[in-house]
Amino acid sequence: MRQCMVKEPMQGPRNPSSARLAQRVDEHVGQRIRERRTALGLTQEQLAAALNISYQQVQKYETGSNRVSAGRLYEIAKHLDTDVAHFFLGAEPSAPSEPLPHGGRNRTTIELVRNFDQIDDASIRQAVSGLVKTLSSKRPESER
Repeated sequence: MRQCMVKEPMQGPRNPSSARLAQRVDEHVGQRIRERRTALGLTQEQLAAALNISYQQVQKYETGSNRVSAGRLYEIAKHLDTDVAHFFLGAEPSAPSEPLPHGGRNRTTIELVRNFDQIDDASIRQAVSGLVKTLSSKRPESER
């Protein structure tokens, strides 16, 4: 009579601090994906279409709620014109996260930077920059 071997299911890290470290790295990689995508002026929808996945999946990768597989990370790096190592730069668990180069995470700021970058005429760019500086330094009447 043959004995049947039952395999135990694979379990995650047994050390809770190891699991927390893995989660922090996942979040860091996701943040670096978002930073690179926004620096290139791409939306989640555009990256998702290039990867043939849903934008919700890209969102989950970027927030670290879903782990990015090695193969998928390779594809993402290819579409974002960088190497895989880029996503791990600064992944020290205690290192503070880097701010985005354009200073914001919201859609309006990203679109402003993207559109500003499309202005070819240097004098117009300078005028727009001056306008934004002036507007940002003025307080609304209600705050005076």
